[in-house]
Amino acid sequence: MTKICLFTLLLASMVHALDFSGATIVVPADAPARQQNAARMLSEEITKRTQLRIPVANLMPGKGPAILLRAGNGPGHEGFTIASAHPAERPVVTVKGDDERGVIFGAGALLRQFRMGRQQLELAPDLDIQSKPATAIRGHQLGYRPKSNTYDAWTVPMWEQYIRDLAVFGTNTIELIPPRSDDAADSPHFPLAQIDMMSEMSRIADEYAMDVSIWYPAMDKDYADPKTVSFALEEWGNVFRKLPRVDAVFVPGGDPGHTQPKYLMALLEKETAVLHRSHPRAQMWVSPQSFDRAWLDEFYGILDQQPDWLTGVVFGPQARGSIEQLRARVPKRYQVRFYPDITHSRGAEFPVEDWDFAFATTEGREGINPRPVAEAAIFHRYSQFSNGFVTYSEGCNDDFNKILWSSLGWNPGAKIEDIVHDYSQYFISADLADDFSKGLIGLEQNWKGPLSANTGVDTNLALFQSLEKRATPRDKLNWRFQQALYRAHYDAYERKRLAIETDRQTRALAALKSSGMAAAAKILDEDQLTAEAQALRARVFELAEALYQSIRMQLSVSKYQAISLGRGANLDSIDFALNDRLWLKNEFAKIAKAPAARQAAMIDRIVNWTNPGPGGFYDDLGDPNRQPHLVRGEPYAKDPDFLLSPYIGFGDSEPRAGNRVSWYTTAETLGETPLKLHYENLDPKAQYKVRVVYGGDVPKLPIRLMANAVQIHDLQPKPSPQTPLEFDIPREATQSGELTLEWSKQAGQGGSGRGTQVCEVWLIRN
Repeated sequence: MTKICLFTLLLASMVHALDFSGATIVVPADAPARQQNAARMLSEEITKRTQLRIPVANLMPGKGPAILLRAGNGPGHEGFTIASAHPAERPVVTVKGDDERGVIFGAGALLRQFRMGRQQLELAPDLDIQSKPATAIRGHQLGYRPKSNTYDAWTVPMWEQYIRDLAVFGTNTIELIPPRSDDAADSPHFPLAQIDMMSEMSRIADEYAMDVSIWYPAMDKDYADPKTVSFALEEWGNVFRKLPRVDAVFVPGGDPGHTQPKYLMALLEKETAVLHRSHPRAQMWVSPQSFDRAWLDEFYGILDQQPDWLTGVVFGPQARGSIEQLRARVPKRYQVRFYPDITHSRGAEFPVEDWDFAFATTEGREGINPRPVAEAAIFHRYSQFSNGFVTYSEGCNDDFNKILWSSLGWNPGAKIEDIVHDYSQYFISADLADDFSKGLIGLEQNWKGPLSANTGVDTNLALFQSLEKRATPRDKLNWRFQQALYRAHYDAYERKRLAIETDRQTRALAALKSSGMAAAAKILDEDQLTAEAQALRARVFELAEALYQSIRMQLSVSKYQAISLGRGANLDSIDFALNDRLWLKNEFAKIAKAPAARQAAMIDRIVNWTNPGPGGFYDDLGDPNRQPHLVRGEPYAKDPDFLLSPYIGFGDSEPRAGNRVSWYTTAETLGETPLKLHYENLDPKAQYKVRVVYGGDVPKLPIRLMANAVQIHDLQPKPSPQTPLEFDIPREATQSGELTLEWSKQAGQGGSGRGTQVCEVWLIRN
């Protein structure tokens, strides 16, 4: 693997560093085009960071430092060696790649070993690195399509820079998306038509020796119809012919597309033949995404026949069961590729654990999301069951996560802290790398646990503000630096606002109890943003504009023509309600219209909303601090996709729409895993009832409730609009003094797996 850890080697001391500021890059005149491209990459990236002009030559210079790029026998496929020396006080570093990819990856590794600054290019003496990747497939999906939150605005040079950046960290595959998918037909940001940019991206990837995959959904309704099949063969074939390089095609079984396996696999056999006319060695992959139990059984039955046109099976979002179950069931002749969602923070394959609703409702599903600890846990949980990965991405909001996955794909033993530092030193600067690394790790910690208690949010903001003061003009124009600043300021603003809105609601409820609705409404309508909070908000807007100018991040629908609020446009949600004020005012309006004799009871219901009465219990299941009876599952590292464990989920009816915060947040489980609450020390002689509020983002899916194996209600739809339901608990269910409430949905279903979603539960003693 790695004689000296490639991604974590730091310069212990620069006192005896070798000076390469006057170096020449030497590459043989007859070197292949990709090796020449590696030399160009080295020269250009050094110049961007140092102002130094490092020429490329075919012969060793008569004097001065030299950087030698060679191809030859190395440590293995895609591997390389790097060795530095200073014979006769002339610094020389040699990069030898096992093959063309090895040369490019070796050049990228050398760039990360250099200490670069203004008119500075230094390298540690006596480097001796031998390295090759542990994982065969190390890729990322780069979808030039309207749905993405940045990619649709990128020009060809921007794509080349990003693909180069990925190559520097060992990525060997990019995955494209065809012109027709589950997307709008056009984007106002497109600089080129989709097929033309797709062709350019294929060409660029080939120049950097990367494989090109296509995520190609089968979008039509009826592939049992020969006319539909003929249309698909012609359409896909036209795309294949226009791309300079295609190494693989991956067809998801669903989301989008939803075709019965026997028709889907028959189509893909024909599409493989079409693919091979343009790209004879290209592979065909398929996933059982969104299949229900019957379709999955049918799919495995087809695999058992071992069709020879198929290369492998992809495990990703909405696949039934675990990856080890899939690997055990898929015949060994087929590879398994992992398709992890690294871009979404909720409503996703790997949601943020115990995410505070204040972030979920404002920063949303596609916020800037460096997650070093969580993504590393996901990688280690899944890597042993696959031949590699191509991650799912919707834009550069997940940029750090891509680099982490590529780094771990190369060297699974790399330390998280070293990868973060490597990223920071290469993409930001050597001078700021230490503190920027701490800040990136801190951004993940900002999202852990209740926001109201997380003082680290303010500490991390102070760190980034100090970094900004020390930053050079070049640093401040760096979109990766801007992204981190945006997140730090956004997080801190929401924490300030949450404190203000929580205090406002507490005072309003006290006023409601003592002085009535008018006094409470007056408090709820206060505008209490402090000067500090206003300054944070203004800075967020400034950074949003900077990010649009630098990397075309579309953080607003109105300002930057993002495709929708849910696609990363969290500038538009920055002021969404963080308390129940809209729900309370709606309730006040209902009370005002009610008969006077009922009004006091209606007010009491609001004031004592969470009070279960004597001998009762209350759980707000979407609040990690208020779910004492929730039955937990596995530790995060063992179950990061929550296939076996409950987690915090979020519904479609946000507080801004007039619902309670507690109705927007849920505890939920996936697939056929039940959601359980367990109670002890109940009165065996008492009669209990349960009051429950159902919610979530799958409101129409029926749900069932059991109490100690006694059915309380069978499968029934969740009420719409949301409202509490009450059910009696039979005495025999509680006579032992213990009670387990268990919710589940119908077995055998496909799709996202979500639906067992519960907001609030009261166990009330009658």
